[in-house]
Amino acid sequence: MKKLVIAYSGGLDTSYCAVSLSKEYDVHAVSVNTGGFTKEEIKNIESNAYKMGVSTYVNIDAVATFYNKVVKYLIFGNVLKNNTYPLSVSAERIIQAIEIVEYAKSIGAKYIAHGSTGAGNDQVRFDMIFQTLAPEIEIITPIRDQKLARQTEIDYLKENGIDMSWEKSRYSVNKGLWGTSVGGEETLTSEKPLPSEAYPSQLEKTDEQKVTLTFNKGEFVALNGTEAAPEKNIEALNEIASKYAIGRDIHVGDTIVGIKGRVGFEAAAALIIVKAHHLLEKHTLTKWQMQHKDYLSSFYGMHLHEGQFLDPVMRDMEAFLSSSQENVTGDVVVSLKPYHFSLDGIVSKHDLMSSTFASYGEENKGWTADDAKGFIKILGNQNKIYQLVNNKS
Repeated sequence: MKKLVIAYSGGLDTSYCAVSLSKEYDVHAVSVNTGGFTKEEIKNIESNAYKMGVSTYVNIDAVATFYNKVVKYLIFGNVLKNNTYPLSVSAERIIQAIEIVEYAKSIGAKYIAHGSTGAGNDQVRFDMIFQTLAPEIEIITPIRDQKLARQTEIDYLKENGIDMSWEKSRYSVNKGLWGTSVGGEETLTSEKPLPSEAYPSQLEKTDEQKVTLTFNKGEFVALNGTEAAPEKNIEALNEIASKYAIGRDIHVGDTIVGIKGRVGFEAAAALIIVKAHHLLEKHTLTKWQMQHKDYLSSFYGMHLHEGQFLDPVMRDMEAFLSSSQENVTGDVVVSLKPYHFSLDGIVSKHDLMSSTFASYGEENKGWTADDAKGFIKILGNQNKIYQLVNNKS
């Protein structure tokens, strides 16, 4: 039979794909862990995959890969799409697609399938990665091509002896290293908020707690003085901060396919890290570094969201972002409180708020009063010339 690799999550859509495609193909199921999977969940997904008729199942651990190839640069760039969303799920899909297509090539598969619909962003991300890295592999998408209704899929599975509990929960939750997305009937509207119980983490702690984030050249290398790999520190911080129900919000943005989309998310660690890192940069980078980083980071996040990860311009922007982090080293103290956090301050040997030169609004040590007067006079020349030439009063 023709060898096919399916991006398998264990949900209804990919289960339908696995059962229907196994009648024609030799199906090999793959799921990619970019954070959020427990060992028990992986075992359950594997068990269910074999019930769907697949020949093999593999779970690829890509948490470290996800951090090193994507999350690291989202931190360097303080990326929040529309000043809100840390690209929690959309960023994961890129790495998942790359891992799946590389696995397909490694076992000689000529076909790859995924369960995306024709109305979302993921179809674009998966297809673009697959067709770029393996143009010789044919992409199979039953849900998109057949425009299947949920009940039609359930009926088909029951007819084929797969009678599992497919009742759709009220909320769709996708958890990963960089945050958790939450979708429900409220996010299909423009005016309704998600209720508190929709979020995966509930308020457990009410006492204020201080945590110290240590960065070395922009990377989150220690939490409260304990060093670990950055992805481990992210997980540890999220474990602490999620008990305060921090990081909840709703993102509204433009989808790749041209329609507006609204999704809830919970990303305690991501938001704390981005804001803490940004504060450290305010102290350690120059004015022009901050200015140019701002718009390049926005472009980086937008291109990543749009599935353009493989375009070489992304490597160019990553090189800039990496170079900008040379002196972004130090500690940031953060206070955790119910539903929010505050940034207390930083300690860094690269802090440009050096009292050697001046204290803002207080005392100048590096120049004289006459120096200041001359500087201001020359700085105003352009405005004065414009007003004079154009006879402005």
